[in-house]
Amino acid sequence: QLRLVESGGGLVQPGGSLRLSCTASGFTLDYYIIGWFRQAPGKEREGVSCINRSGGSTNYADSVKGRFTISRDNAKNTVYLQMNSLKPEDTGVYYCAARWDRLCTPIQLEYNIWGQGTQVTVSS
Repeated sequence: QLRLVESGGGLVQPGGSLRLSCTASGFTLDYYIIGWFRQAPGKEREGVSCINRSGGSTNYADSVKGRFTISRDNAKNTVYLQMNSLKPEDTGVYYCAARWDRLCTPIQLEYNIWGQGTQVTVSS
């Protein structure tokens, strides 16, 4: 069974940091692009960041540029999302997703393996 499992979410104060992990089981991430998405209460799910196979190309939503960093460790079959300077508007459920491809895409329907999500709450 192909699975992605997110971890690392929690409650943090504004200005704080969290590191999310996305670990694959049942397959190797080497040939997959990985995207991070989030869904705030009452809003549609949106793209946050994406990383290509090698980790040499990344992209970010404008709202998180300069604060979030995506990276991958293929030896550990894991992708990370380092989130710094967190704001209340970063609150939501964060999902990682995988697609067998070379280049990142922001189109959610093109990702065919999804994790169950991890809750991030930014509040004082």
